[in-house]
Amino acid sequence: MRVVVVGAGPAGMAAARTAADAGAEVTMVDSEPEAGGQYLRGRAKFSHAKVTHLKNTEAWLVEGQTLHLRGPANETEAPRLLTFDALVIATGAYDRPLPFPGWDGPGVITAGAAQALAKQDVTLAERVIVSGSGPFLLPVATALQDLGATLVGVYEASSPTRWLREARAIAANRHKIGELASYRKVLPHLETRTAVIGKHGSKVTVAKLDSQWRPTSHRTEHADLVCIGYGFLPRTDLVPDAARTDDFLDVDDRQQTSIEHIYAAGEVTGIGGADLSEAEGVVAGAAAAGQQPPKHALEAVKQGRLFAQALSRAHAVQPGWQEWLNDDTTVCRCEQVRKQDLVQAGTMRELKLTSRVAMGRCQGRICARNAADLTGVPFDTQRRVIAIPIPLGELATIPEEES
Repeated sequence: MRVVVVGAGPAGMAAARTAADAGAEVTMVDSEPEAGGQYLRGRAKFSHAKVTHLKNTEAWLVEGQTLHLRGPANETEAPRLLTFDALVIATGAYDRPLPFPGWDGPGVITAGAAQALAKQDVTLAERVIVSGSGPFLLPVATALQDLGATLVGVYEASSPTRWLREARAIAANRHKIGELASYRKVLPHLETRTAVIGKHGSKVTVAKLDSQWRPTSHRTEHADLVCIGYGFLPRTDLVPDAARTDDFLDVDDRQQTSIEHIYAAGEVTGIGGADLSEAEGVVAGAAAAGQQPPKHALEAVKQGRLFAQALSRAHAVQPGWQEWLNDDTTVCRCEQVRKQDLVQAGTMRELKLTSRVAMGRCQGRICARNAADLTGVPFDTQRRVIAIPIPLGELATIPEEES
């Protein structure tokens, strides 16, 4: 049994270990130089004698039961194809920023990028604001403060009262409450129903919001850096034909997608934290290796998904953010498409062709969802077969029998 796992975060590592322990021949592919993913970046010590770990390697196409790879440029012998009996997609997710005037200028980065740099002990700025929605803001703010940054504010766009409706999820995941204690240093800087809606130089416009995220008042703060994150979008490009809900992959109780032999684990199925990702990885790894998933992992997934669903409801992006923009606000940074450049369209494909939004290097990963919200066009109805940008010259070198 040959199992390939794409992604080496908590879900991918758990899937690889579990499948290998079940007797499968396992290869774990990851684009980073070390295992750990965003959550454990630089702190994971993955080692398993029965797992081949391909580092700095990108997976760009699933073709039947073959995975196409793109390895390091200096490793000419790196494998370009992997065949599998079962594939586990554990590619995680990336930040969703919301645009505002000045977000495309210097001094604005995503919260995920800020955390990644902080874990490399990179001092980013003296005065910092973290703005967005969701519990991820707290560890980012803590990491920046630990590096010596002065926190001007941590701004949460949603209201904490939304969690009052989620008693069942809180009761099933009581340990999450304890995690708040580790962020006690930044909690005094937290303001709810508040967001950054503009930045010009070091002047940052901060607004109080109503329940729909429409600004009700605003003030000016001064900061060198603004870190923004309004939840996450999953990296599901490798399986464009798999069934999904709100772009997250649908899976059954064994983590199998709608495509035979392909499983998914972690944030590609929903955002619920590292412990849920790890539990899903155990279930997916066991199932991919042809084994019955352990009961403790199945129960952990069940409980963790209650929290993930509550998180999605409590921190859902509200439509009032569209009032933060003016006509000149950049929506697509790659192609410099402004709000006023967006046109009426019936499909995302038509919107791309007429405005060039989502046609740049990021291929819409940053802007497509926001453009869809601004225009009312259904999000991402046209999915690509190739998961990442590949130079045409590199594609041309693929032997005919591999293409």
